[in-house]
Amino acid sequence: MTHPPRRTRRTALLCALLTSAATFLPTPTAQATATPTTIRFGACPDSVPRPTAPETVECGRLDVPLNWDDPAADSPRLRLAVSRVRASGTAAERRGILLVNPGGPGGSGLPYAVTKRAKLPESVRRAYDVIGFDPRGTGLSSPVGCGPMGGLFDGDRPGADPVPAGPRAELTYLRSLRALADDCAAGVGGEALPYMSTEQTARDMDAIRAALGERRTSFLGVSYGSYLGAAYAAQFPHRVGKMVLDSVVGPWDWYDFDVVQSRALLRQRDTFFDWTARHPDRFGLGGDAAAVREAYLRVRDGLRERPVDGFGAAGFDRAVYRALGRTERWAGLADGLRTYLRDGTPGTLRPATPLDAPDSRTFEAANRTVKCADGPGPTPARVLADLRRTRRLDPQPVLTGMEASACAFWHHRPARRTPLGSPAAPPVLLIASAHDPVTPIEGARELRRLLPGSRLVTLDDDYSHGVFASRGNACVDSTAAAYLVDGRVPATDVRCAGPGLPVVTGP
Repeated sequence: MTHPPRRTRRTALLCALLTSAATFLPTPTAQATATPTTIRFGACPDSVPRPTAPETVECGRLDVPLNWDDPAADSPRLRLAVSRVRASGTAAERRGILLVNPGGPGGSGLPYAVTKRAKLPESVRRAYDVIGFDPRGTGLSSPVGCGPMGGLFDGDRPGADPVPAGPRAELTYLRSLRALADDCAAGVGGEALPYMSTEQTARDMDAIRAALGERRTSFLGVSYGSYLGAAYAAQFPHRVGKMVLDSVVGPWDWYDFDVVQSRALLRQRDTFFDWTARHPDRFGLGGDAAAVREAYLRVRDGLRERPVDGFGAAGFDRAVYRALGRTERWAGLADGLRTYLRDGTPGTLRPATPLDAPDSRTFEAANRTVKCADGPGPTPARVLADLRRTRRLDPQPVLTGMEASACAFWHHRPARRTPLGSPAAPPVLLIASAHDPVTPIEGARELRRLLPGSRLVTLDDDYSHGVFASRGNACVDSTAAAYLVDGRVPATDVRCAGPGLPVVTGP
């Protein structure tokens, strides 16, 4: 694959990515921050929903250095997009700001101040100004782009399979990862790649705190947001107010996390096959797990060989990946399998938003860019070795979440991993679903060791990703609300009774 002259194109793209504002001059150290400009809030873009009256949402911008270790006035800058919904309670009830992050990396947090806040317990809404923001490289915060990403958006060609089998397919797979890394180096620019890390984003978070005139940052992070919160606690332990980390990413290299997740997805898929088989009259895919698996593979094989309107094996695997993480999507997945076997159309398998939509492209680019900036990547040999091990566990795994494999060919390979956690941080509340396949619970147990005094709230007998103010569990929500509002740290870890597998209703 050829590219325009690298230096010329990178310079032009870097100029487009950065702003030249010289009004925010932080000091070089992580703990000391000079007084920033106040964020001027005003109207929000259409992508941010409006909360229920009389509450309102407002949006603003904040300029920050591209590289927090070189924050001089004439250094390259990024512009962050920030949103705010003010606390609805009295001045006496107010506890400060609650920054929120929905996950990713690559997820847009600007609308999350509205959407997540609407689900929070009323006591939390009354106590906190909820602050959303698009992390650097995502959404409206100097979004990154990786162009064709090594053909990622063209993976649904007839006969194309995202799971390589055999030496020739494995070589093609590695070449696609190298092409993806090359495309990100050209699209983002080699000068910017090292600074799209979670560590730099955590320093952006502290700049938002300072710009809002707050002494402490309280934080609610879900999924990747838990990793971001742990990075903030590592750099600014004395700035942490209350911190809830939900559906916790383990404190591992991103590639190691991806491998753990891929194995958990195999277990979850087996659970899905067994659950579907218990309802043969409803789904019509067979009366035992083996029959449902065989039906699943027939659908995938058919879409691989003959994609339907551009929806093939890669699209199918992405749909499965998304569905396995939330049990309320299982019926839709099973119905989609049945629909395809009955009339040859994807039905509910096809996502509402295609992968190559602009927002999806930004997400996919930011996801790889952040993961590969956060620490050393694997070697190509290890990528293949783990791929073969996974295929020995199951010949047809789901590799959709293996984004950090591209880090094997990244143009900037960090020497160390983003630091996480600190013994100097106050107690943090960790929340996890017992059988979450997206962020397996062992990650929460490992991160707790880096945050002494913290407590783990487990939703037992639950199989979904995202728990607090998401699953409707009174035990989880009341425990988290008491911690956020009144500072009540549970004396011990908490176990809450979960809902079990979905109850099937209807024909």
